[in-house]
Amino acid sequence: MNPPSNKKKRIVKINAVTQARLMRLLLDGTRTCQQLADETGLHYVTVLQYTRELHRFKAAHITTWEKDARGRDALKIYKLGKAPDAKRHRLTDSERQAAYRQKLKMRQITAALAQSSFAASSCALGL
Repeated sequence: MNPPSNKKKRIVKINAVTQARLMRLLLDGTRTCQQLADETGLHYVTVLQYTRELHRFKAAHITTWEKDARGRDALKIYKLGKAPDAKRHRLTDSERQAAYRQKLKMRQITAALAQSSFAASSCALGL
């Protein structure tokens, strides 16, 4: 007899104790996948796959989004239970362009200030 085929299926192996710990953490409050991985000792990718499956089967929902280093809503914060997912804020094209122009302007100002302070210090030193 052949073992059951698991083609096209993702298998995530978690023992019962770790699964219970994950469930308790998600029941107690909201957590990111990184926080869950840190607290359970599981690998981040394992926790990510597990929470995605919980979300897909409507056992968990996204309560909020945390911003990443660039200010984008990228980190999902999960909680067990059935509720609507929090909306993800996305910048429009014009908002993205305005932010980029502001960033370029700040770079120019910083470069000009650095150049003027260098010129002032070299004048003070008589160079």
